[in-house]
Amino acid sequence: MNAQRWAWAQIDLGALRHNVETLAAHIAPQQLWAVVKADAYGHGAVECARVALQSGAHGLCVALVQEGIVLRQAGVNAPILIMSEQPEEQFRDIITYGLIATLYNESTIVRFARTASELEIMASVHVKVDSGMHRVGVQPDNAVRVASLVADSQWLILDGMFTHLATADVAETQIAQQQVSTFVRVVEQARALGIEVRHVHISNSASAIRRLDTGADCTMTRVGIAMYGIPGDAATDSFGADHQLDLRPVMSVHARVSHVQKVAAGQGVSYGLKRPLESDATIATLPLGYADGVPRGIWESASVLINGVRRAFAGVVTMDQIMVNCTDDVVSVGDEAVLIGGQGLELITANEWANKMGTIGYEIVCAISARMPRNYIN
Repeated sequence: MNAQRWAWAQIDLGALRHNVETLAAHIAPQQLWAVVKADAYGHGAVECARVALQSGAHGLCVALVQEGIVLRQAGVNAPILIMSEQPEEQFRDIITYGLIATLYNESTIVRFARTASELEIMASVHVKVDSGMHRVGVQPDNAVRVASLVADSQWLILDGMFTHLATADVAETQIAQQQVSTFVRVVEQARALGIEVRHVHISNSASAIRRLDTGADCTMTRVGIAMYGIPGDAATDSFGADHQLDLRPVMSVHARVSHVQKVAAGQGVSYGLKRPLESDATIATLPLGYADGVPRGIWESASVLINGVRRAFAGVVTMDQIMVNCTDDVVSVGDEAVLIGGQGLELITANEWANKMGTIGYEIVCAISARMPRNYIN
């Protein structure tokens, strides 16, 4: 526990190591590239990147140039792919820090090549194809032209082509298979024209677990949320009945009781006094709140573990504190509470919170704020 504060997120690097090794074995012979964008989904990008690379990952994926720079400045030398186009003002940083650019607009490719020429540095590029998600990427009927533009540039290296599946976590696979077929056709057309494509990749975590890219001759897979032990399907909170991998949650969220008081029946707790107590109760205060990533609206249905027992929120989550109804049990200042994770025989998962909030586990862990100390264990 971080001694500076009585609330912290615990990051189990042993679980992360196990998950990467398990997933790398599952997708072999494809390479695993670890997605560490958004500070590794709130888990800590530098620490998680190092463990992932030590455990079988061949490269890393980020969303922003600054995320890649942070890794480089921390001494991470592995390939780092930025997964979408970035502002022209950041081209020099992409190239000088040896990051791999994702490009899909012809005008962007021309400007990026010009910057590489000015720096006299060869720059690696992956071309993203929009096979059906309609977020970013070149349309399939123009993808070969774009790939050729990169390949023919004196200062650019066409290091890869990729796409992203919109429905990889949906039971019905027809749409995903249509996307795969569209993308495979583009790659085949490019290669038929003599364009060399080193890396071909389709799958994210859900697709990797279900092997939706089987037969697509992919060389790598982008693994994100599964690496952190969180099923993408919040409703079932599982990785799929047909693909039971032993993946373990990496993050847990903890606090220590900072104050205990008796509150009489009929009294309310927290802003608005919204839920009058049905009987006299022991109310425990925990020193974390929505500024730390505990959703304000979760108080009506979520639980907290104290002494191995599920306890209801006594009132709305405040910015810095939450109050928990411990009924007539004995609870003391300093007792440990678990908001996400296990204690005794009980377990609260990120997806349990997600289901209550109508969202996904990704959002829950990404929202655990930077002011929450990260305690890394092995």
